Amino acid sequence: MSGAVLVVDDEDIVRDSVRQWLELGGFAVRTAAGAEEAMRLLKESPPDVVLSDFRMPQISGLELMREVHRADPDIPVVLLTAHGDVPLAVAAMREGAYDFLQKPHDPEQLSLVIARAVERRRLKLQLGELAGRLAASGAIESRLIGLSKPMAALRASVLELAGHDRDVIVTGETGTGKEVVARALHDLGPRAKFPFVAVNCAAIPAELFESELFGHEAGAFTGARGSRIGKFEHASGGTLLLDEIESMPLPFQAKILRALQERAIERVGSNRLVPIDVRVIAAAKGDLAAESRGGRFRSDLYFRLAAAELQLPALRERGNDVLLLFEHYAAAAAKGAGRALSPLRPDDLDALLAHDWPGNVRELKNVAERYALGLAATGRSVAEILRRGEPGAPRRTLADRVAAYERTLIEAALREHDWSIADVTEELGVPRRTLNEKMAKYSLVRPGRKDG
Repeated sequence: MSGAVLVVDDEDIVRDSVRQWLELGGFAVRTAAGAEEAMRLLKESPPDVVLSDFRMPQISGLELMREVHRADPDIPVVLLTAHGDVPLAVAAMREGAYDFLQKPHDPEQLSLVIARAVERRRLKLQLGELAGRLAASGAIESRLIGLSKPMAALRASVLELAGHDRDVIVTGETGTGKEVVARALHDLGPRAKFPFVAVNCAAIPAELFESELFGHEAGAFTGARGSRIGKFEHASGGTLLLDEIESMPLPFQAKILRALQERAIERVGSNRLVPIDVRVIAAAKGDLAAESRGGRFRSDLYFRLAAAELQLPALRERGNDVLLLFEHYAAAAAKGAGRALSPLRPDDLDALLAHDWPGNVRELKNVAERYALGLAATGRSVAEILRRGEPGAPRRTLADRVAAYERTLIEAALREHDWSIADVTEELGVPRRTLNEKMAKYSLVRPGRKDG
């Protein structure tokens, strides 16, 4: 089923028509003729969404919403309103209503809003489950957050490699969390009580590379008034992260290779070998193997480092982790500032799922914090925050929103079933040909393949 919906309306014909339509869409539907019956049904089995008429005898939809939220503040409530009740419905949204629809409602829009509300409810439940697991574990799941298959596989690999002492290459796009993974490898392994030292290779001028990493003796060069240990010695016993190692000048790569082979370094201006005991983690934005084949990175250094490799997934490959991470970072920012967190609206969910996230988790965290703290000049809407820098970007039509949601559902099902077409057609209840057409429409191709 797509979700459990409780429909509340005092008109029999409205209840029946809404129930029939939603059941055709795969929802499990219960109905109530009034608020008292609705609360009784809610106590028996909480639904994912409550859909209620705004005006009902005795107890209104607004009062019902308040009762529902007293029982469970995370159950989304959608209100059906007459044209004249729109200002009241907007006020109800400020009180916590998820959304409202005007009568006579558009059936397709109703299905979309209910599906989004179900997604919101499940996200809240997943976030609560994740919070409990984080509190219980305090380790890997509190660092590498996500319920998607790529993140579960990454956590398993990190746990496996943390106990070994081999060097590791970590690759991934900007903002995917390469340093977070490196710190997890260090903190969860036997070197945890020794230093973790991170060096950004792209930020060191070429003439200072050797001194920065290997150290120098007094008088080794102009300005070297005293001796200084380098990053390799500073990380003794622990872990040295060479971030953006692809930016390291080729001549210096040979010296790094020698240090790794001999596990010893020479300070600038000294002839004495200093033994080093460090685990090296090399992080790169691109494919180091391809860089080495192209002559832009030493192949012998690549093979020395590549005892193990971790490829971090881009955020766009992680499905609903986008929503989970947004809620996590927004809630943390709101709590730190002592502010209440405004609930996400359907447009916000659309915007989060449709965005490509070129800056990955780093970008998402920034957007979540701006949303929570209300710092965006264009307002607190996620869609408006993301549209900054895109002047005149049009609002997405209903068709665009439906397409974005359909793509998300199909992609999530494909990843859940490891891209088994037979399993996905069975889960989604669509013919194979229809699924193939939609995969082509949305450019959904199994990772590693170039054709459909």
